[in-house]
Amino acid sequence: MIRAILARLKQGHRTTRYPREPVTLPPRFRGFPEFLTERCPADCRRCADACPYGAISCADDLSLDLGKCLFCPECATACPHEAISFTTDPRLAANRREELLVRPGAERILACALEERTRALFGRSLKFREVSAAGCNACEADTNVLSTIGWDLGRFGIQFVASPRHADGLWVTGPVSENMREALLMTYEAIPAPKIVVACGACAINGGPYLDSPAAHNGIGDLVPVDLYIPGCPPHPVTILDGLLRLLGKI
Repeated sequence: MIRAILARLKQGHRTTRYPREPVTLPPRFRGFPEFLTERCPADCRRCADACPYGAISCADDLSLDLGKCLFCPECATACPHEAISFTTDPRLAANRREELLVRPGAERILACALEERTRALFGRSLKFREVSAAGCNACEADTNVLSTIGWDLGRFGIQFVASPRHADGLWVTGPVSENMREALLMTYEAIPAPKIVVACGACAINGGPYLDSPAAHNGIGDLVPVDLYIPGCPPHPVTILDGLLRLLGKI
């Protein structure tokens, strides 16, 4: 017993101190995009042509849809002018789908808190029922990481529960295959009102690599109302945590 106590004291603090202290991510992490449009010729479409999922548009002005983006480096690699890069900023979550569209020089919009009455209900205790709607388990794994000692999501009063009857909100991962559509809608209906919905990952937001597949829906936007979109493939745990804390007004 003495040895265990001494070992624990030697290990020190294991839980991330975010949001009291920033999280330092490795240089290879790809977070919020950065544009240097002064380097970008008007007739160049190499980044848009290189994107496998149509996340980049050059129609009127250069823009990148975080809801479609899988954060691969194809666009940055294809650009000979180095006009596109990804920072290590993990703050990506937004309340509305259109707020995931990033344009050069436009004001950045981060997720904002729920209305005061809703925060009064969920601010200290928020329970989610997760539905993996044909996900690959990457988003599910990074969501599960938040329950470990390294992140300790429960210290903010946020937990995942087994029954929708015990939940305050619906957590969705995956592109929503046709086989999972009914289960998703039944789970949503089983959660008592008022309730919130989180779309976690590119698949749940827009279909991800399964976009326009006849076997799956393009995310959950046309099935249930969404309160928080968390981009990524998969989203980093700090991206998920940041979005949730902003939704609850704790950042």
